[in-house]
Amino acid sequence: MAENKTQPTTTSVAAFLNAVTDPDRRRDAKRLSQLMREVTGEKPVLWGTSIVGFGSYDYRYASGRTGSSCVVGFAPRAKELALYGLRDAGEREQLLDRLGPHRTGKGCLYVAHLDAVDEHALRDLVAAAWASPPS
Repeated sequence: MAENKTQPTTTSVAAFLNAVTDPDRRRDAKRLSQLMREVTGEKPVLWGTSIVGFGSYDYRYASGRTGSSCVVGFAPRAKELALYGLRDAGEREQLLDRLGPHRTGKGCLYVAHLDAVDEHALRDLVAAAWASPPS
């Protein structure tokens, strides 16, 4: 069975964030990293080449494939921030209604600019996801 490509690394998260080329995306990524660190109490870890993650959990699919992933995290993409672990947080619908401009994908929540969203709702989403990680 193939090994999961997205593994925790020893790469410096600060160096990774400092290398984000777009200054607005870099600023937002640093703010989001700080927010997630404050809420989780964990230090960020770079998973793979582009995901800043907090905490970890193990999973097993029905197919038998197993792996690990961060409980919550994000990736600064070219046009938006991809946030991981927040889609299935408790009270998700109410929190997403409060969040402001965003879109959702199969497993991610996407935010174009942190200044456009309600930071309290975002903190609540992170806290809810942190309190009940996938099993």
